[in-house]
Amino acid sequence: MEGPPVLDELQEAYDKVLRRNPGEPEFHQAVREVLETLGPVVRKHPEYQELSVLQRICEPDRQIMFRVPWVDDNGDVQVNRGFRVQFSSALGPYKGGLRFHPSVNLGIIKFLGFEQIFKNALTGLAIGGGKGGSDFDPHGRSDREIMRFCQAFMTELHRHIGEYTDVPAGDIGVGGREIGYLFGQYKRLTNRYESAVLTGKGIGWGGSLARTEATGYGAVIFADRMLATRGQHMEGQRVVISGSGNVAIYAIAKAQELGAQVVTFSDSTGYVVDEAGVDLELLQQVKEVERGRVADYVARRPGARLVQGGRVWDVPATVALPCATQNELDHHAAETLVKNGVVAVAEGANMPSTPDAVETLRSAGVLFGPGKAANAGGVATSALEMAQNFARDPWSFAKVASKLEIIMERIHDECACTAEEYGEPGNYVLGANIAAFTKVADAVIDHGII
Repeated sequence: MEGPPVLDELQEAYDKVLRRNPGEPEFHQAVREVLETLGPVVRKHPEYQELSVLQRICEPDRQIMFRVPWVDDNGDVQVNRGFRVQFSSALGPYKGGLRFHPSVNLGIIKFLGFEQIFKNALTGLAIGGGKGGSDFDPHGRSDREIMRFCQAFMTELHRHIGEYTDVPAGDIGVGGREIGYLFGQYKRLTNRYESAVLTGKGIGWGGSLARTEATGYGAVIFADRMLATRGQHMEGQRVVISGSGNVAIYAIAKAQELGAQVVTFSDSTGYVVDEAGVDLELLQQVKEVERGRVADYVARRPGARLVQGGRVWDVPATVALPCATQNELDHHAAETLVKNGVVAVAEGANMPSTPDAVETLRSAGVLFGPGKAANAGGVATSALEMAQNFARDPWSFAKVASKLEIIMERIHDECACTAEEYGEPGNYVLGANIAAFTKVADAVIDHGII
């Protein structure tokens, strides 16, 4: 493990992860990012090392991989691969999204599941960590094809999940439509209307108001809270955002609500610069209704321009919110952001910044909110959706949004206080990792050797 010195036991835990999980660089990166910060807490709590807590947390409780055969509209049989990694139930039932994307493999799911353990712990709610998905690509598929795939996927997955066992949600490629098809098949197979088995449901049948907005809203609330430590706020900031999916759209919405000027968004075809400020209504029409590309926005928005090639991070800004996918912000991009005067970066996506990018930003004094803290609003609201399902009591948008804001502010303050307690004030990476790890580690010890 390169970088800052670490204790021998941390190096040993990391080496074992490398040996046992070859060819999974994203998982290796996620584990390393956590272990590198845990030296101070392991020195303070030797019982973590004595009881092999580090190694136990790095090894999933269960890894499920299965075949998903389905029939496309041409009558041809297609075969995809499905995954569910149930990583840790120390704090509650496994909780984490399903991702449908061609890039999905076991290593990606394990990286996401490992991150989810700590993200969920930071919410303060009773949820463990897991993740799942498939290499199925929903783009270009008809609704009927997506329905048939989701039904085939759930036919296997249903035997491994339940509201007290494992509660999936959406992620990239899995929105309300897919959740609906998945829930319908689960209900058909189990003969149970188990509302809390999936989150991200339709509002009319057990979903939560503000869940769609929660991840993007939460990232901006976290960024605003970081800025407040330096006497600033989102108001008046110039913001660059990557992505144009659910997280990006509602990060734009919240940033604009707080008085910031958002000037970019992106997809796989390029990024848009709109110096007048993003027209949120038009973007939602293009992306959420028409399922179009960013070029469709530019075609209808005078003054906006599409940039193909280059990086959204080349656009000068004071706040950056990476909301697309893992490792999208490298050290070259970080150097450009620093040169252009960025003050704060908050991760809306999961692990969107490479380790050297994080080091570049932190060395320059940039406020940096890691994804496990900054984007925890989505899963926090999923847990609130579960609470509503158990009580059969739907809450108002205002009530959910208020609880979300309280949770995000609490996460920020806990990360900040923990970093200060361990001698590194302002280090949100260390603060988030230690605060989350200690919650999980203490529960693991309390539950015995299992």
